[in-house]
Amino acid sequence: MDSDDDLLAGVARGDQESLRALYDRYTPGMLRLVRRMTPSAAVAEELLQEAWLAVWRSAGSFRGESSVTSWLYGVTRRQALGQLRRPQPPTTALDETHSPPDPGPRVEDAAIARVARDSLADAVRDLPAHLQEVVLLVLVDDLPYPEVAQVLGVPVGTVKSRMFQARRNLAAALSSSAADPRLPS
Repeated sequence: MDSDDDLLAGVARGDQESLRALYDRYTPGMLRLVRRMTPSAAVAEELLQEAWLAVWRSAGSFRGESSVTSWLYGVTRRQALGQLRRPQPPTTALDETHSPPDPGPRVEDAAIARVARDSLADAVRDLPAHLQEVVLLVLVDDLPYPEVAQVLGVPVGTVKSRMFQARRNLAAALSSSAADPRLPS
């Protein structure tokens, strides 16, 4: 298996197989990143394609000062922000097809897990945007602090500080929701 650096160098030379390998390796994380930036799955897919086009065009500009992962996430974030700032023509939402329910865990177990997951998701959504972005890059995308710092263009100390603040806010929010008598226990 080729290293990320070798694959990106291949992309810079115009090798489509290298692009395919990077695409397969990084698309899930890049898609999660753009899905957090827009509520529309269709817009997220469009933003992802724009990001990969930018990667194809600018792979030669990669200087190796960061990891390929953080460079790809940075390109994705910049492309998405640029696209989202442009005025968009009006669109009409189409009904999305629904797949049949998955015969998963028992209803009771699923309900308990959903309440816990929803409480955590609500607490993360309630964080200020700068804290939320760090939490999602670290915990969902599993990026180390130095790479998060490169993606966001801030010092590593700022990432650490924001994670500390986010953890403190999440702990407070979750402990207060657990103590709320209106919530099921």
